[in-house]
Amino acid sequence: MTKRDEWRSVASATGPGDRKVTEDAVRAAYRQAGLPEPERIAWVRSPLEAVRMLRTDGALGETGACVREAVRNGPWAAERARSHAELGPIGFGEHWQATGADLWELTSTVVDRIRTGVIEEVASKPKKRNKIRLLLLDAALGQFDAAWLSAFGTEPGQPLAALATIAREAGLWWPYEKVALISERPTELHRDEAGRLDRGDGPALAYADGFALYAWRGMPVPAEFLDGLSGLTAEKIREEENAELRRVMLEYYGYDRYLDESGAKPIHKDETGVLWRIELDGDEDVAMVEVVNSTPEPDGTNRTYWLRVPPDTETAREGVAWTFGVSAEDYEPLKQT
Repeated sequence: MTKRDEWRSVASATGPGDRKVTEDAVRAAYRQAGLPEPERIAWVRSPLEAVRMLRTDGALGETGACVREAVRNGPWAAERARSHAELGPIGFGEHWQATGADLWELTSTVVDRIRTGVIEEVASKPKKRNKIRLLLLDAALGQFDAAWLSAFGTEPGQPLAALATIAREAGLWWPYEKVALISERPTELHRDEAGRLDRGDGPALAYADGFALYAWRGMPVPAEFLDGLSGLTAEKIREEENAELRRVMLEYYGYDRYLDESGAKPIHKDETGVLWRIELDGDEDVAMVEVVNSTPEPDGTNRTYWLRVPPDTETAREGVAWTFGVSAEDYEPLKQT
């Protein structure tokens, strides 16, 4: 397994980590930052539980000031500066693209969703939301720091070794002068092939205390919305007023099935395929090109595919050409012999 693959696995890990290993690494990170070890280390089941404890007077005793800058940000910035000086601007950019860049897009999205979910759970007023947001920004990201950890040295004895050990075993954690508060990793984490939070029959991200986030191909959805997907009909899809939720329903139901049950008619047909259009109230039209794979399946049948194309597409050829990034005039598929 490459280092890049290792840290991708860390970012997706679920279930409890080794608490003793984590706590030893937390103490080492404080010492490396030139700070006294925290007087206490406490564990919580989720970031939501962590924020609730931090907001409750007396729950953790005196925490002292946040030391995230010294414990996490300082060592990371120093290692980045060292690597940048060694590789140069172009070399460092290439190194980042080859290691943590794509993973950062995935992990940062998950962290943003966690923060939003926590804020929605505990604060309804803007002033309170700002306070919760600041609390969440006190946290180091644990396993979700995997992107930048994959780009730098994390072996024993190196500056980021302690932080890397914490990331391998725990989720978000809050370093304060006197207390370190550590969240367990999620119990469930489901993504689609593009790395987005995604699940159609339950939470896409869930923690042991019940804190959970629901999503369909990256889009946040209510839990009760997913419960209704199994009983979808074309009529229910048409009646949904929320345009974003209606798109989710269409994807789950299947555009081809919806077209068939809605009595839709093709608006254009040529040698490349058939163009269909679904008119949706309060939303842009959905245009699809129906194409047939020229290569037979093992059973001798030819599979039909549905290609989503821009709503203003006028011909099937134009739609198929768009999927290849060319104009209809420049699209010249190979002739079959």
